[in-house]
This record gives sequence, C-alpha cells and structure tokens, in this order.
Amino acid sequence: MTVPLDDDSLQALKIAFSYMPKAIEVNSFEYGDRVDIVLAQIEAVREVLIANSVDPDEVYGEINDDIAPNSSY
Repeated sequence: MTVPLDDDSLQALKIAFSYMPKAIEVNSFEYGDRVDIVLAQIEAVREVLIANSVDPDEVYGEINDDIAPNSSY
C-alpha cells in the first residue's frame, strides 16, 4: 500500500510525470536495452498517482493548462 503524499510532493511528482515519455513513445531505438526498465518506471509513477487519487492521463493538462488541449486522451 502506498502512503499518501503531501501536497508539495504530489505536485512535484505531477510535474516530473508530465515530462516523462508516454509508454507508447518508449522504443528500443531510443532506449535500447532499457525499454522494460523505462516502462516499469513509468508504470510505478502512474500507480503512485492513482493511489493519490490523480488521473495520470490528465496530469499534463493540469500542469500545463495554458498549452494543453481540453483532454490528454
């Protein structure tokens, strides 16, 4: 079970997640043998966001509301 994050830590995680590649963008050409590791890291961050009642698919739009489309889907 994940311990809930305080507001500042959760905000920092959201910002960091908005700069992470999307799982669909991770390929062996750019990441070589690290593909599985990078995908696992992305999933780990997604799980912490979900455990803190944050929709990972909406984080980019929340963090960058001035340049994001209405939905990140």
